[in-house]
Amino acid sequence: MVRVTSALWVGAYIRRCFGAGSVAMVLRHGADEAGAILVVIDWLDGTVDLYGPAPQSAFTETRPSDRLFHRWLERSDRPAVQKRIDSELRFDPDIWIVEIEDKAGRAFLDLAGD
Repeated sequence: MVRVTSALWVGAYIRRCFGAGSVAMVLRHGADEAGAILVVIDWLDGTVDLYGPAPQSAFTETRPSDRLFHRWLERSDRPAVQKRIDSELRFDPDIWIVEIEDKAGRAFLDLAGD
């Protein structure tokens, strides 16, 4: 299975979020072809979740090779999330950052382990 580009995946993801009634925005445009994608979920109560790519060990022969995510931080404050994002950006400057505003904390992502 061929993996879609990051730009195409992010565009489809944003449309999916808007279709479900959430607000979605690209905070940082990464590499179009294969940039890693981080997703921030703003619960609109002062807390945020951070999702990043699942580890390679989450992919198996029975699981498609499409994008899987893992929740890195749950109901954290924004400075803690920003610190983690800054750390990732020092390691990989091609990262995309997408933020979703959703009172129910819905991420609309395929999660590793599901």
